[in-house]
Amino acid sequence: MFKINDNYLKLPGSYLFSTIAKKVNEFSNANPDKKIIRLGIGDVTQPLAPAIIESLHKAVDEMGKAETFHGYAPDLGYEFLRTTIQKNDYEARGCDIQADEIFVSDGAKSDSANIQEIFSIDNKIAVCDPVYPVYVDSNVMAGRTGTYDPATERWSEVIYMPCTADNNFAPEFPTENPDLIYLCFPNNPTGSMVTKEQLQAWVDYANKIGAIIIYDAAYEAYISEENVPHTIYECAGARTCAIELKSFSKNAGFTGTRLGYAVVPKDIKSNGVTLHSLWARRHGTKYNGAPYIIQRAGEAVYSEAGKAQLKQQVAYYMNNAKVILEGLKKAGYEVYGGVNAPYIWLRTPNQMTSWEFFDYLLENANVVGTPGSGFGPSGEGYFRLTAFGNYENTVEAVERIVKL
Repeated sequence: MFKINDNYLKLPGSYLFSTIAKKVNEFSNANPDKKIIRLGIGDVTQPLAPAIIESLHKAVDEMGKAETFHGYAPDLGYEFLRTTIQKNDYEARGCDIQADEIFVSDGAKSDSANIQEIFSIDNKIAVCDPVYPVYVDSNVMAGRTGTYDPATERWSEVIYMPCTADNNFAPEFPTENPDLIYLCFPNNPTGSMVTKEQLQAWVDYANKIGAIIIYDAAYEAYISEENVPHTIYECAGARTCAIELKSFSKNAGFTGTRLGYAVVPKDIKSNGVTLHSLWARRHGTKYNGAPYIIQRAGEAVYSEAGKAQLKQQVAYYMNNAKVILEGLKKAGYEVYGGVNAPYIWLRTPNQMTSWEFFDYLLENANVVGTPGSGFGPSGEGYFRLTAFGNYENTVEAVERIVKL
């Protein structure tokens, strides 16, 4: 008789955004006349930039001719894209990262879930709280997190680093030394950011205790302030302790076309074995590579036209963030984020729980957001709104909330 991986049975409930979708669908079916504005899931709404579309069309045409047809992509990514990423995202910022340390994938979500596979099951993880759920759930599936306590909403073998208003939603070093440290900046869900000095301290800490930082920089394009690092490799010593995950979803609208990459420097070693070699082996075994046409589209992101067009898109979303941030502040809400990230993190009013406020907004304003408690126990009493809607809907959503 076959047996299942019973670690999956330890997962509490369904995935956060699946639960939200179910609730919204039920409300919509019961109220077909209501116009629902979705500011919950971080999906973009603006179309792909013209430079990207042009590159896609050209690549599709190539696939229709025998002499320019492309079959399986190189499992680590086409050289033209890896070199372009290396020059623009790292060399241009003075960072020592080589093209062959970049692994092209179908997105940061996949990489953030899969990266734990190259580490021993007895490694202990540390996560920010609140946290992007995939970091924890993928480790639960692997059997690394111990037992779940529904009362505290915590796993026994996970180190939680509370990120609250008291510490400006930036984690502090834990009292217990972890082996794997998950950091995401600009942060999802709180919209917070750390300075270069703060991130350098984390790099120094990881090197001191022999830990690995898994650094999710999916929202790097939204950074607007000075002294804020665009990559962890701006920090001295990061090559020996940090893996960086990047995405084309939020900076270039690839949520539906799927493209991202992971950086695994060759300097990270354990007992003489490089993590680079392990990730390359895993990548080559389990992944057939992002499609040629998508990688050509990714290359266009770095063209002069692509950069200019995407700068406008980022500004569009950040203007939405400003509308939400300023509108809710004027209405008396306690709000954070929205400066270096397209997320607004607000405290729920009248001591409502996160899910109570979700239901309240859905029923009375027909606006969908994300309950903070879905990101971890320290998210209780908070709520996330995204700036990825279109401008008109964003303005209307804020007006509806303000009227409540």
